[in-house]
Amino acid sequence: MTAALKARLAAETAGDPRWTAIVARDAGADGQFVYSVRTTGVFCRPSCGARLARPENVRFHADAAAATAAGFRPCRRCRPDRPPLSELHAAAVTDACRTIEGADAIPSLEELADRAGMSPFHFHRVFRSITGLTPRAYALAHRGKRVRTALGRSRSVTRAIYESGYNSSGRFYAESRQLLGMNPTVYRDGGSDAAIRFAIGECSLGSILVARSELGVCAILLGDDPERLVHELEDRFPRAELIGGDAEFEALVATVVGFVERPALGLDLPLDVRGTAFQQRVWQALLQVPPGETASYSEIARRIGSPGAVRAVAQACGANTLAVAIPCHRVVRNDGAISGYRWGVDRKRALLAREAAR
Repeated sequence: MTAALKARLAAETAGDPRWTAIVARDAGADGQFVYSVRTTGVFCRPSCGARLARPENVRFHADAAAATAAGFRPCRRCRPDRPPLSELHAAAVTDACRTIEGADAIPSLEELADRAGMSPFHFHRVFRSITGLTPRAYALAHRGKRVRTALGRSRSVTRAIYESGYNSSGRFYAESRQLLGMNPTVYRDGGSDAAIRFAIGECSLGSILVARSELGVCAILLGDDPERLVHELEDRFPRAELIGGDAEFEALVATVVGFVERPALGLDLPLDVRGTAFQQRVWQALLQVPPGETASYSEIARRIGSPGAVRAVAQACGANTLAVAIPCHRVVRNDGAISGYRWGVDRKRALLAREAAR
């Protein structure tokens, strides 16, 4: 090969965006193409960790079949003739989730890892990166769903406990508050005995509804129409006894309004936070973002140890019903743009501007 030909081939390869993916060993490009190396006779995935080939020796192929047809053999390191590792991991985690959901007792980490053909440490990391939860947290979340279903169809709390997979009532009652947010008998009866006090005030962002259960503040809602806020509270607690606030309770609303107007005051209130294990991890991370600062959805995902769960983080922010107390308004897009807020982007922008100016 002449020097001129080498230079031309190198320039053509270097100018192809696929070469950038190879240099970066971009796993996201796996499955989109493979590349072969003339001097070794092998073809690889873009993410292959082998020594980088010289660009003039590289050819691109649509898939493993095309590279094989061109006379190249698969790399023994990255195995480009097999499904991408991400697909294998996803299939293993899906199988583990079905195993957890079908088991009467929570399978051990070792049992799940052995079924997936991984070490417990590696399986734990893969499972969490894909689902956003540890295997045990996923199992507990699923058990919580089974508990709620069983309580809804059974007249006996004891029977519901064992139908949900608990081996003892003591373990269930120890976890019932976290799973249900209330006494299991009350939950079975649709929350009909649960008392929730609420009051509505006005602030510069419009109407604000604050509600509190026996555990703490369970809702802070923003909007333009007070009546719609009450309907939203009724939808969230359909069988609870909603009690309009008295003068003492309205003082709590004034505290929340004061925080909205002057974030530097801080807000130290007991909260009754109800959500899935993953949502609560996201919300806890949001509480670590101080006033005047923001974090991207990707950054929050990394902070909770689930960098691949960006979409799930955004959904958890949207599920938050404790406006300002859990500051989902401090989460922005990767480019810093303001988008996606349960109570309107204009309110989100106003809150951020107010905090930045404190």
